[in-house]
Amino acid sequence: MKKRNVAIIAHVDHGKTTLVDEILKFTGTFRENEDTSNISMDTNQLEKERGITILAKTTAVDYNGYRINILDTPGHADFGGEVERIMNMVDGVILVVDAYEGTMPQTRFVLKKALEAKVKPIVVINKVDKPSARCKEVVDEVLELFMELGANDDQLDFKVVYASAVNGTSSLSDDLSTQEKGFAGLLDYIISEIPEPSGDVNSPLQFQPALLDYNDFVGRIGVGRVHNGVMKVGQVVNCIRLDKTVKQFRIQKLFGYFGLKKIEVEQAEAGDIVAVAGLSDISVGETICDSNSNLPLPVLHIDEPTLQMTIGTNSSPFCGKDGKLLTARKIEERLIKETQKDVSLKVEPNDSESWIVSGRGELHLGILIENMRREGFELEVSKPKVIIKEENGKKLEPYEELQIECPEDTIGNVIEQLGLRGANMESMTNVNGQVRLVYTIPSRGLIGFTTNFLTLTKGYGIINHTFKEYKEMENIEIGERSLGVLVSIDAGKATAYSLGGLEDRGIMFIEPGTEVYEGMIVGEHTRENDLAVNVTKGKNLTNIRAAGSDHTVVLKRPRPISLEYALDYINSDELVEVTPHFIRLRKRILNTTERKKFDSRN
Repeated sequence: MKKRNVAIIAHVDHGKTTLVDEILKFTGTFRENEDTSNISMDTNQLEKERGITILAKTTAVDYNGYRINILDTPGHADFGGEVERIMNMVDGVILVVDAYEGTMPQTRFVLKKALEAKVKPIVVINKVDKPSARCKEVVDEVLELFMELGANDDQLDFKVVYASAVNGTSSLSDDLSTQEKGFAGLLDYIISEIPEPSGDVNSPLQFQPALLDYNDFVGRIGVGRVHNGVMKVGQVVNCIRLDKTVKQFRIQKLFGYFGLKKIEVEQAEAGDIVAVAGLSDISVGETICDSNSNLPLPVLHIDEPTLQMTIGTNSSPFCGKDGKLLTARKIEERLIKETQKDVSLKVEPNDSESWIVSGRGELHLGILIENMRREGFELEVSKPKVIIKEENGKKLEPYEELQIECPEDTIGNVIEQLGLRGANMESMTNVNGQVRLVYTIPSRGLIGFTTNFLTLTKGYGIINHTFKEYKEMENIEIGERSLGVLVSIDAGKATAYSLGGLEDRGIMFIEPGTEVYEGMIVGEHTRENDLAVNVTKGKNLTNIRAAGSDHTVVLKRPRPISLEYALDYINSDELVEVTPHFIRLRKRILNTTERKKFDSRN
């Protein structure tokens, strides 16, 4: 059967996964009696909840005698390393662009990776059913982006498909009356435009893993494309490691992909995308060759982590009340297991009870913590901080391209805040009362900014950013929260009486009946300093009836604390306590007297 290998790339939330799901339905990949109401390439619970792709997924469909392998890639900047490596597995890409939003920071990032890898693009203008769709202008924007990124003549001659993935319709014209059910036009373009996979079945074997998977039964699995030759189950092969040493092993299992299923296969040949099990520590970028011919492929580039935080055992007075997995050994095992399938993650011991975990961004690390929390772990997490590199005696820090859209009436506050965080404005455009700003900003200027930004724009703002480069570090103080916090001086249950008395001092994070401990953060102070407060005090009861005693205390709603918000919010002298059912903010030093002594010394 003839083959085509394509990746679907796009900015986050432009509809990649929905498009793949609809192609699977259209090509009849499912049985007639199979329930397709809830199919999705995003199988992870977190992916379904957040509506984002976290890990690249492989699938395949049969169409007109062709086997089309499709890779659904993440759209978020924190998982951009996977996009880059996937370009080595495919011969073409489908660039999905929102018919209203047009080209966004991640569109630029993923397209740049595709053009550098010299793969053939097809453009899909998605969400054409939106009333605000502007198809012609968006196609012009895409063409401008191609030219700006230095596309060659062949790449500039791209075909365009107009689609509404959510409705399962598409057409080759921007006239919406020509939209019809299915994606025949797109699949025909994949066959006619995208070249057949290169590689020779009769040459010596060359296979390179670009992604990793993990399975409790067979351990680490390398997912990649067979560049040349044939590989079979039971075959003895050589693995050329990243340090140029050679390790021999036997292929235990080979997995191919079809629909949403991973299927065991006996052999794979040049052009096939498969998963290989048999070497427990196989790594991205290594080459698997015949046992008698060592021909390494060029090593794949893996993006370096730009952000790190400390994850440790829970040391709060409530340790063990909620979670099952508490010990340092269990946490270390889980972190090491994560590095088995996530090459962008680095874990180093900090002390006997904590580890420094480095990743590509707040979302990358936040998702790891959220997954651990759901598995029953209790953790203590520090404020994320950027990784500073030293080169030629100069300190370098990561910079990001930041793109913001917000209503005109909120723009002044946003510009002022970004100025304080060391951001430089590159451009400013106005579309229908929405202002779009493009900035270059140090990564540390973005820590804690998202929450602030949503408040400034009353929830109407859209924020996107992507890693740009390492540049010389500027001497500006950014990253700490300006307002102080309200810290409990007592342990017990919070009362409505004491919370009511503190409302004019700030915004509460807890409600009456919440269990608190000394050193726990219970609210945000209206001033810059921290304030130690008693939230467990009850009303003194006397036998004299007080005036107005029949009035019940009516409290404002507490501010909800999510994991992302908590990691964004804390300062360097604070920690987030994460358990399966609770997220609490706390001071590093819980004892009020000791903390005051420590603060006075600094």
